[in-house]
Amino acid sequence: MTTPDWQKSSYCAQGEACIHIAADQGSVALTESSDPTGAILRTSPSAWAALIRTVKETHDRG
Repeated sequence: MTTPDWQKSSYCAQGEACIHIAADQGSVALTESSDPTGAILRTSPSAWAALIRTVKETHDRG
């Protein structure tokens, strides 16, 4: 198994309040920056895209 190439969210606040995201073997993986070796949430790329699309639409209606 390869090590995921984690990327920090561009909407990260100062300190440890961030999520890290990585594409990993056909899935999208998420973890907290405060504990990157802790729990990893995995989802499908299509579910991740739907979540991001919904968040952006909700933000635009603001």
